[in-house]
Amino acid sequence: MLALTSTWTTILLAAAVALGPLATDMYLPALPQIGSDFGSGADAVQLTLSLYMAGFALAQLVCGPIADRFGRKPVMIAGFLLFAIASVGCALATDIETLILCRFLQALGGSAGPVLGRAAIRDIYTPREAAKILAILASIMALAPAIAPTLGGLLVTGFGWPAIFLALGGYAAVMAVVVAIGIPESLRPEHRQPLRPSSLLGNYRRIATDVSFLGYTLTNALIFSGLFAFLSGSSFVLIDFLGVKPEHFGLFFACMVAGYVTGNLASVRLGNRLEPDQVLLRGLVIAVAGGSLMAGLAMAEVYNVWAVILPQALFMIGVGMVMPQTMAGAMANFPTMAGSASALFGFTQMAVAACGGALVGYLHDGTSLVMASVIAIFAVAALASYLLLVQRHPAPSLKPVSFTE
Repeated sequence: MLALTSTWTTILLAAAVALGPLATDMYLPALPQIGSDFGSGADAVQLTLSLYMAGFALAQLVCGPIADRFGRKPVMIAGFLLFAIASVGCALATDIETLILCRFLQALGGSAGPVLGRAAIRDIYTPREAAKILAILASIMALAPAIAPTLGGLLVTGFGWPAIFLALGGYAAVMAVVVAIGIPESLRPEHRQPLRPSSLLGNYRRIATDVSFLGYTLTNALIFSGLFAFLSGSSFVLIDFLGVKPEHFGLFFACMVAGYVTGNLASVRLGNRLEPDQVLLRGLVIAVAGGSLMAGLAMAEVYNVWAVILPQALFMIGVGMVMPQTMAGAMANFPTMAGSASALFGFTQMAVAACGGALVGYLHDGTSLVMASVIAIFAVAALASYLLLVQRHPAPSLKPVSFTE
């Protein structure tokens, strides 16, 4: 068993958390083919993504408190096993309704990795340390979305889209074993919380009424929704509208991931000389610039791959700087109930993102305009959330910075 603070523990936690982006990014190149096979439109196919996020959000509200009572490991292992079983169901689906249902069940299991990975980091480190560790963890995790669309495109081309879900199920099964034998339990016995309904509701009420938590969580949810708008619409824009081949989709997607990793590494580097909220503000400004550039190009009817990918890469630099700071800030006030705080944080993030993804699918006009506009709007909203909430109510040890600095 590894030490809690070892580098390998961080790497394995990153691999566990990576199941979330793998489950969304790997099958993106398959969305048009799934729609064709089942005779479904873009809005119905995108429900497999949006309802996955909705299930992911709801499940976190349950697994967080359970993990605060029984520990991170057993809940994470059970989640991975459920995900593996549901993945087989996805691969065997014969209609879009069955696929949507199995994706929802997939989400119930898959939520354990991200919510408990964040909680474990908060168990082990202080808020200031957690911001840096989360940035490092995010950089490692970025390997998943970097290779997932390319691998998914190859699987679709060579074996059909069901192979993607079989591969995801295999990964989840392996991670269940890895967590069982490699990652130590991070929850201290004295921090375990009772499972009485009154205690659970009391904990959630305390977390949800903390203005600092609300500010960081809303800022995160809005910027993540901009990212999810891209995930939801990118395959239809790049493959159907701009003519990118499914097997090449991942190569363009990797540019976005490179932007995200750049933002993560910048977050770590800047964290050595700036306060976390200073890094957060700079990331939001960069994200607004990227989203606004993409929307402006779409409005000017500049329709080509690079008019989408390069602004999105700039947006993702900002996202890479924002995400670790908001995660650490949201959980800073709750060291004894990190699982519940992480669950409510994740629920809000996924619920808002699911609405954003559904909006892109509903309004999709066959071009990049809707997707680009939604990304820009969410970026501006995230900056407004920072200015109105986070800047006025920062978490302890996370000093704010004036917008004019």
